Amino acid sequence: MPVESHLASFAELDARTFHDLLRLRIDVFVVEQSCPYPELDGRDVEPGTRHLWLTRDGDVVAYLRILADPDGTARIGRVVVAPAARGAGLAGALMREALAVVGDGPCVLEAQTHLVDFYAGHGFAVSGPGYVEDGIPHTPMRREGRPAA
Repeated sequence: MPVESHLASFAELDARTFHDLLRLRIDVFVVEQSCPYPELDGRDVEPGTRHLWLTRDGDVVAYLRILADPDGTARIGRVVVAPAARGAGLAGALMREALAVVGDGPCVLEAQTHLVDFYAGHGFAVSGPGYVEDGIPHTPMRREGRPAA
């Protein structure tokens, strides 16, 4: 079954799609990873935020969001793949699409530490000391922008 890619701002999302994106995020980050935290942090609705997701047969199977930090740096977060869709390379496909959207500018993310090598494969390098958030070790990472030609 083919996978379809979608990109939208909050204003472009319909209620059903936003529901489905949030359900995946909550099912994985809050329920599966046992991290009760405020999933709705206000950043989804910011004008510079882009929601990127993949669907298969109309079902959301992977998601991430791209935030615009105040200094112009892009911030990738909430990277998630549905449990039933894992192992099919969807996280890599999602990251490649996200980096195409980000373009040549700098980009940061807060990786779950066990995924540092995955993000390194997409051009990110560790940019600071690790820390624990919601009981899960994280590592800040950065991909430097490419100079304009």
